[in-house]
Amino acid sequence: AILKEELQTFNWNEVDEYPSFSKCDSATTKQERKQCFESILTSHITGVLQKDTIVVSQDIEDTLILQLQISEKGVLSVLSINVDSLTNQEIPNIKDLLLHGLDSLPKIFPALKRGQQVKTEFKLPVIINVN
Repeated sequence: AILKEELQTFNWNEVDEYPSFSKCDSATTKQERKQCFESILTSHITGVLQKDTIVVSQDIEDTLILQLQISEKGVLSVLSINVDSLTNQEIPNIKDLLLHGLDSLPKIFPALKRGQQVKTEFKLPVIINVN
């Protein structure tokens, strides 16, 4: 009965600590750690995309939505990549570029809930702007 009552008081949509990279160790608050994680993830993906020469016949300005999952062991999985049809037509290998960029991420430390490593899912917007 106590366990059942305790489980009902959990906010299952919140974690005590967000997933993290070792570079985020100096962040002290939960919000700072979240921002650090998102910043490193976004910077890494942007850096990978900027290394490739992308040639388009018309300007592309789009926001892609990556739905990601980080396992209890810190393994990143891409659940889906939402790409506009025009972007997909102009940059047919955009999904491969994104997946390749995610493969080279530094080690991820999983989220924590009550001291236990837990699986998390989140959406990450990626802005694509090619002229």
